Amino acid sequence: MSETATVPTAPLRARAEIDLGALRANVRALRARTPNAALMAVVKSDGYGHGALQCAREALAAGATWLGTATPEEALALRAAGLPGRILCWLWVPGGPWRQAIEADIDVSVSGMWALREAAAAAKEAGRHARVQLKADTGLGRNGCQPGDDWAELVREALRAEADGLVRVTGLWSHFACADEPGHPSVAAQLARFREMLAYAEEQGVRPEVRHIANSPATLTLPETHFDLVRPGIAMYGISPSPELGTPADFGLRPVMTLSASLALVKHVPGGHGVSYGHHYVTPGATTLGLIPVGYGDGIPRHASGTGPVLVDGKWRTVAGRVAMDQFVVDLGGDEPEVGSEALLFGPGDRGEPTAEDWAQACGTIAYEIVTRIGTRVPRVYVDVDASV
Repeated sequence: MSETATVPTAPLRARAEIDLGALRANVRALRARTPNAALMAVVKSDGYGHGALQCAREALAAGATWLGTATPEEALALRAAGLPGRILCWLWVPGGPWRQAIEADIDVSVSGMWALREAAAAAKEAGRHARVQLKADTGLGRNGCQPGDDWAELVREALRAEADGLVRVTGLWSHFACADEPGHPSVAAQLARFREMLAYAEEQGVRPEVRHIANSPATLTLPETHFDLVRPGIAMYGISPSPELGTPADFGLRPVMTLSASLALVKHVPGGHGVSYGHHYVTPGATTLGLIPVGYGDGIPRHASGTGPVLVDGKWRTVAGRVAMDQFVVDLGGDEPEVGSEALLFGPGDRGEPTAEDWAQACGTIAYEIVTRIGTRVPRVYVDVDASV
């Protein structure tokens, strides 16, 4: 998990500045929207590229009471770093580190009988019960237990394992498929199915601590889905889960990551000069080119070739030609900024720079991918750290 806590004194080839004050404010804004539900800070995939450990600490300081990860390895790393409180991890494969997770007091999610059996067996070996959450597939068609006979069997066997002292069913949960699409009929259908599956489990005797289905878009726009716990992911990092729902500012959120690089070269070239692999860009006339020393090896999408926006010397420029592994070029149109000048790829937009959403639109993807894919060659530089954490 990446963690660079201090601002370096020497210029960097590139940096991802992580504004932890913004993250704390985002958590508080999300809590204000969900006054009757606890908040789980989702920090999977190294905190969506922002740094899981540092972001988890700050989220807890701002009032989150749960942490969420995809893999058990992510959860175990948080616990090994000394983070307290409840952690849920939900993406397991056979033979996973069940016993280690149980001994680290991590809640584990199960979606089928194989997982419940492995969790129960590991609990028996460890000599302590496993905290288990049963995940229902209410219509996403991904992880989760199918309704009907499959759900009935999973509930029955979980209660049997609970009676044997091997598990404690701490949660019942599911995940939306289309909560980021306003008015999509699947949202109401999934919510109805979730209520049905909850009712069945509770009628059979399950007494969960938490019931939860709300991801970022549901947390922001669907209060009827909040139940006992909400699980904001991308919203915590100040990015709207969907342009159709609103901008970050519409929800009182602020983007946390600013990605910048130092201009590595400025040079004059004549008209008709090919730029980067394949010469997909040819200068229309005499101009200046600027070299930005990041590429797809750093997580800059190759799909941004010819489209990605960058603020250099106070003006928006566009990636000229193909993004290479370590670098790309912008046409400066005759301007001559100093070598070493800052090139702002994306940030909150305060200085006129593009946002992660602008990059997503340029690449035909979502802003989640833009921030999450920024690689480990780019140092994370944390600012406004809460001294108390």
